[in-house]
Amino acid sequence: MWRTRATAACVICRSLANSSYGMKRKSPLQNLHLVSRSIHRPYYPSSKFQRPPLRISIQLFSSLNRLPLRKTKLLNVKYGYQSHRNFWLARLASRLLKLRYLILGSAVGGGYTAKKTYDQWKDMMPDLDEYKWIVPDFIWELDEHIDFEKLIKALPDADDLAKLLPDFDKIGESFTSLKGFFSPGYNLVSEVIGASDLLLLLGSPGETAFRATDQGYDNDKQYKKVSDKEKIDQLQEELLRTQLKYQRMLERLEKENKELRKLVLQRDDKGIHQRKLKKSLIDMYSEVLDILSDYDASYNTQDHLPRVVVVGDQSAGKTSVLEMIAQARIFPRGSGEMMTRSPVKVTLSEGPHHVALFKDSSREFDLTKEEDLAALRNEIEIRMRNSVKEGCTVSTETISLSVKGPGLQRMVLVDLPGVISTVTSGMAPDTKETIFSISKAYMQNPNAIILCIQDGSVDAERSIVTDLVSQMDPQGKRTIFVLTKVDLAEKNVASPSRIQQIIEGKLFPMKALGYFAVVTGKGNSSESIESIKEYEEEFFQNSKLLKTCMLKAHQVTTKNLSLAVSDCFWKMVRESVEQQADAFKATRFNLETEWKNNYPRLRELDRNELFEKAKNEILDEVISLTQVTPKHWEEILQKTLWERVSTHVIENIYLPAAQTMNSGTFNTTVDIKLKQWTDKQLPNKAVEVAWETLQEEFSRFMTEQKGKEHDDIFDKLKQAVKEESIKRHKWNERAEDSLRVIQHNALEDRSISDKQQWDAAIHFMEETLQSRLKDTESVIEDMVGPDWKKRWLYWIGRTKEQNVRNETKNELEKLIKCNEEHAAYLANDEVTTVRKNLEARGITVDPCLIKDTWHQIYRRYFLKTALNHCNLCRRGFYYYQRHFVDSELECNDIVLFWRIQRMLAITANTLRQQLTNTEVRRLEKNVKEVLEDFAEDNEKKVKLLTGKRVQLAEDLKKVREIQEKLEAFIEALHQEK
Repeated sequence: MWRTRATAACVICRSLANSSYGMKRKSPLQNLHLVSRSIHRPYYPSSKFQRPPLRISIQLFSSLNRLPLRKTKLLNVKYGYQSHRNFWLARLASRLLKLRYLILGSAVGGGYTAKKTYDQWKDMMPDLDEYKWIVPDFIWELDEHIDFEKLIKALPDADDLAKLLPDFDKIGESFTSLKGFFSPGYNLVSEVIGASDLLLLLGSPGETAFRATDQGYDNDKQYKKVSDKEKIDQLQEELLRTQLKYQRMLERLEKENKELRKLVLQRDDKGIHQRKLKKSLIDMYSEVLDILSDYDASYNTQDHLPRVVVVGDQSAGKTSVLEMIAQARIFPRGSGEMMTRSPVKVTLSEGPHHVALFKDSSREFDLTKEEDLAALRNEIEIRMRNSVKEGCTVSTETISLSVKGPGLQRMVLVDLPGVISTVTSGMAPDTKETIFSISKAYMQNPNAIILCIQDGSVDAERSIVTDLVSQMDPQGKRTIFVLTKVDLAEKNVASPSRIQQIIEGKLFPMKALGYFAVVTGKGNSSESIESIKEYEEEFFQNSKLLKTCMLKAHQVTTKNLSLAVSDCFWKMVRESVEQQADAFKATRFNLETEWKNNYPRLRELDRNELFEKAKNEILDEVISLTQVTPKHWEEILQKTLWERVSTHVIENIYLPAAQTMNSGTFNTTVDIKLKQWTDKQLPNKAVEVAWETLQEEFSRFMTEQKGKEHDDIFDKLKQAVKEESIKRHKWNERAEDSLRVIQHNALEDRSISDKQQWDAAIHFMEETLQSRLKDTESVIEDMVGPDWKKRWLYWIGRTKEQNVRNETKNELEKLIKCNEEHAAYLANDEVTTVRKNLEARGITVDPCLIKDTWHQIYRRYFLKTALNHCNLCRRGFYYYQRHFVDSELECNDIVLFWRIQRMLAITANTLRQQLTNTEVRRLEKNVKEVLEDFAEDNEKKVKLLTGKRVQLAEDLKKVREIQEKLEAFIEALHQEK
């Protein structure tokens, strides 16, 4: 059976060899078709070309049935029949079969390479749907303005157009004649293609006789391998050239597109309405993040809104990558030292001009001008240093910066301080732990995109940040890995495959969404962004890493990185923002319920609203100072001033003058001492009294409770405003000079005009002396102890020292009784006499104790004598008018007290006028300035307006604001979709 089928296959092979164009003659077995040879010589053990028998069923040759069979003439041979064959045609067919195989192999390989290249370029090409806004709206609205149906009717019919075309029937006849002329060649090609299909089916390695029986084919195979290698190299070079060509085209288009965007964004017309929405979208989202950064989440409300967190080892190139994304050198730079000392939130958005501005400032920095860039870097450095507390190296306070410009990818990035392994001198001991805690706090956000920056010029084993990132995101679902300084890595690394392992994620124990390799300059801080871009492009054009396919084209350059980060950011935003909005909605409900339960009758006022309310109350209280009556001012001033100067008047003026022997000496002593007092002390004391009186009245109005309307939540704020206002207030220095003249003139006047003034002076003197006498009696009682009545009633005894002083007092009183006109001071012999008298009774007394006791005893005696003299002078106004002529009564002390009383009244009146006309208004101005300063200082307001009620209202306001802005952002996001 098998022999019959083999014979049939030989017949088919002979029909292939027999042709009307060949020569009929016998062919040796060696020149038979390859398949026929394998059938006719199945067993030759000693043959050099021995092959195992075919294991493929003869039914697989059914594809030959498609070939055109011809009638053959069979010749009688010794072992059967054999047909005549044309050998040159067989050789030609064999060569054509080889050529076909090469063509098919090249086509298959080329098609696979082309498909792979097409997929790569398709991934690299940006989404052009985002650029539909460039086409003006009127293009899309043409069908509304132009009637295309009328235009179609106006065009000529198809029959009219057909008359203008050539006669295709005649052309078809010409092709038919040509087809008959080329039909024999066409049949030959059909036969070759069919045979090649058969051989392709049979051509598995190690089984096809065609590959093993011809030694020449081995050479062809070697040649084919060499040519394939060269072809692959050529294709790679051509691919790189094509990539670079399209890269340059894309850059040119992006540059033109950037200029076009700049022009379009500057126009305010209907055509860019949609783009305006897209432009403001990132600003809306950034506002939400700014509010959240100030929100004190005391109610377990966590911020899980997406943002791009940039982490890396110190000096790994984080700042440089951010600057390349922002397309401006905006950050301060240093050589190996820590420059990023606090988190910096950078909001990137599109705009007609390349500018930057801070959240709390209206100044715009033009990033195209070097002086503005230097000013911006200096401002960032100052803000970082101010945010760092004393004794610390880094701060948790976030600096918010917005960067706008044409072509910028919209996203929010947070640059964190670089992770360090060692705390150096000059750093706080907890710097390393603080940086780790800040990084973990930002990376723990499950919706944050982690941009992990790794320095490619150092050993991978020295990396610290990769372990930290792998802990926070072990699955790598939100991590993008960036290898910086690839130019140095390629130059210094001995094995380039190590870089390939990093980019493929096989070297570090971490996973990531994507891996990128970038070059951010040559290490020169004065390089511009454009020069860095050119250097990066030139490096990757000539890089062996890209030529040898260790790096893919979409994994290099900061441009591709920026696009990838932006896409991941917005994808995360769209996936999580609605969930976060629902969380804040639930938080708002909880806070509102808590407020209704705790403060049902109070309006919800946040800290700013409470501050405004307190500000109005304070200003009303300051204005109330102007409503104080002049009489009240003068009474307070006169009383307070006399309390301050009475001691000096009694001790330094009145008592020394009263020791004189006659009225002339008394008046002279009084005039001299009053002049000295007025020139040096009295005006200054009067100004101090007026200032203190103003403070006391201001404090009284500030702290006075207004009944039910009083809110103790403002007490700290009012106290702080009062202290700061008083601290800033300075009394007018010219007032002291004018007051000195007024006081001097008042004290020079000795003329008492009427009896009423005389009686007022006597009353004033009596009150003063009685007050001093009462104080002196109290001092003596403390010295000698309680009298016999208190000892019996309250069972209080005297101490040993009090007993000694009591005995000393009794001896000194005896001395005064013996000499009622005794001087104010004891002589030494009198001290000795008193001491000996006491020693005689067994009491040892120190001379200093005797003098001290004498001072109080004589003071009491003198004050009692002066009070008695006041009673005598009540009737002395008549003698005063006659200058005490023909009278032994002298009332010069009454005149002294009248002069003092009149000076106090005039001084109080002068100070009152200055207070009401000048100082109260100046104080009011100072209070307004203090309130304005406090209004701008949030930390001061937080410190002064505290309490659960304030915190609850503040959180409720913030949550409402966040929820409203999130809902507006979500709505705008849906509109952009």
